[in-house]
Amino acid sequence: MNIQLDRRRKVPVYVQIINQIKSQIICGELPAGSSLPSERVLAQLLGIHRNTVVKAYSELKADGLIQSKQGVGYVVSVGEQDATGSPLWTDTETDSAGGERGKRVNWVAQIKKEHLDMERAFDDLFMRNNDEHTYSLGGGIAQSGIFDRNKLARDISALIVSEHADRCFYTPYRGDKILRQKLVSFLSTKGIKASVSSIQVLTETNQALNYIVTLLVRPGDMVMMEEPVSPDVYRTIQLAGGRVCSVPVDENGMDCAVLEKLVRQNRPQFIFVNSSFHDPTGVVLSLERRKKLIEISNKYRIPIIEEDAASELVYDGPDILPVKALDTLGNVIYIYSFSLTFVPGLALAFVVADKSVIESLSYLTSVRMEVTDWLTQKLAAMYLGDGTYYAALDAFRESYGRKQRLVCGRLDEMRDWGVDYQKPRGGVYIWCRLPDGVDSKTLVGRAYGKGLTLMPGYVFYPDKKEGRGHIRISYSYEPEDRLARGMDLLKETLWEILQEKLAHEK
Repeated sequence: MNIQLDRRRKVPVYVQIINQIKSQIICGELPAGSSLPSERVLAQLLGIHRNTVVKAYSELKADGLIQSKQGVGYVVSVGEQDATGSPLWTDTETDSAGGERGKRVNWVAQIKKEHLDMERAFDDLFMRNNDEHTYSLGGGIAQSGIFDRNKLARDISALIVSEHADRCFYTPYRGDKILRQKLVSFLSTKGIKASVSSIQVLTETNQALNYIVTLLVRPGDMVMMEEPVSPDVYRTIQLAGGRVCSVPVDENGMDCAVLEKLVRQNRPQFIFVNSSFHDPTGVVLSLERRKKLIEISNKYRIPIIEEDAASELVYDGPDILPVKALDTLGNVIYIYSFSLTFVPGLALAFVVADKSVIESLSYLTSVRMEVTDWLTQKLAAMYLGDGTYYAALDAFRESYGRKQRLVCGRLDEMRDWGVDYQKPRGGVYIWCRLPDGVDSKTLVGRAYGKGLTLMPGYVFYPDKKEGRGHIRISYSYEPEDRLARGMDLLKETLWEILQEKLAHEK
């Protein structure tokens, strides 16, 4: 089978594949029973995304030209007959009486391309963290055991059976009022002045970002963000039809000198920044650059979206004030997440912004969500009010700090092999540079075979062209004994790869 793609044509690639395979079937070059390359193999041969091949094959399958056979793969079905002389494959289904029921919907063709062709490596790797048989150093998930389970059970039970619980089952779209009152006090400890009416409570950071993007980004709009950056961020922009413009990150965070040049050239819709213990590098945006970022925002009248899930997790040095604390004009939309510092499984985040933004977010919440999670909101309000949450922050910092020292100690043992990293002064991530010639995708795949999950660096780059020499290690989830075993497996896997590389060079 020979397929030639012309990327200069306006015809979509998957349609070019369909047309050429269909033509070869009709003219007999691909007779009935001929095997087609697998989705992955054809994608590699053509230098395209596998999902593009999936879409083409699904269309051909829906047209009755090919079929998939277990253990064989895709084969040409036109002209094939069974013992009764009936076609082996047809896109028309029959009922038990032999009557036609109609044609199947080709769902792959129906789904919008931007939702079908998204890179799924990050999601697949993240979901491996739920496997109890693996040592999970991949996902940023809160540690369990910080909140006393017996107290937690009593407190949740008390909320459920309270006299006014039935009134709480449907929380206001803007969020529980008592929780928002407690958040005003919490924000004041971070230097942020807020009111109950300037806060929107949501389920998680991804939901908050998705709603904000829905409000602000139109197809073709430019958004500026750090690179590397969490895939959840750039994919949200891309799904909305926006364009991503990356700004490099160094030891002081986003390079604001480069940022300003790009702002002047592109006039973005907004600037996204993960200011404290940045995911994945763990760096902190310096105070000087925070001030410069505010200056750029005010000068060019461009909003800033600031994500913060880790500013409380400082193990060394002074506390960190958010960029929002420097905002005097209301140009910063601040997203705070409890994902690393609350009860695992109880998701909670909130947005602080200009009241007009909050009103629009509240309306969008009312359209997209019938109810919000009242129980989590009531529990968070209780723990912010009685000091339980602040005590838990101390416990999280102590535990995460110990685990960071454990991970860094093990990485130091591998420095002579070419491993390098900068120790963050907080957060839950280590951005680790691998020895020259070691590919993170290979390392992560080999490590998973031993029961260890990690994140390869390339998933944090929108174009996937960089990061192959880095991995992200997250130490928040596993207890210390399992974390130590995970680091042993990393060392063992890396050593094997280096020995194989050395033997190959000889």
